[in-house]
Amino acid sequence: MNAGHPPKILILGYGNPGRGDDALGPELIARLEPLAVEPPLSSTLTLLTDFQLQVEHVLDLAHQDLVLFVDAHLSTTPPFRFERVVPDAVPSFSTHWVSPGTLLKVFQDLYGKTPPSYLLGIRGEAYELGEPLSDAAEKHLRQAIDWVLALLNRPESAIWDTLLDCPSESTHSDAHPRPPSSTSILVQDP
Repeated sequence: MNAGHPPKILILGYGNPGRGDDALGPELIARLEPLAVEPPLSSTLTLLTDFQLQVEHVLDLAHQDLVLFVDAHLSTTPPFRFERVVPDAVPSFSTHWVSPGTLLKVFQDLYGKTPPSYLLGIRGEAYELGEPLSDAAEKHLRQAIDWVLALLNRPESAIWDTLLDCPSESTHSDAHPRPPSSTSILVQDP
């Protein structure tokens, strides 16, 4: 991170806005956009959306101090999962799918050290074409936005890492994080 300067943060939400809850990533970005134009975030926060991650997103990771990927997840425990992303040991990608770990591996191969990166997987329930967000996904999205706002108030990877192992029976609001002992956290509805 830049000593003495606020860290540069990229939040990249991806998913298909035309497929129900698959829109959770782009919708989180859309709801954060009004905040990103106001100081102090206007000079440090970059918000991006796309239908899917592509190898070209490696360029977006350059010059970032922290990266948060946001996507809909069908199998995670509600409301969301917050985990650290590491470069995939064996990158595999096609023209149709690239994982956050694959992006980090390509970045590492091109530029060296990767920025600390995390994935916020928000629980989705319904992915039908042409449908809006489900009621459950809307609730999970609101909780995820609160989580992201809390992260933005403490933009330090050491702090974010402590949140990877919060007690899963609470939603982050009153929890006191324990020292990390794993690479992810499940945050469940109370």
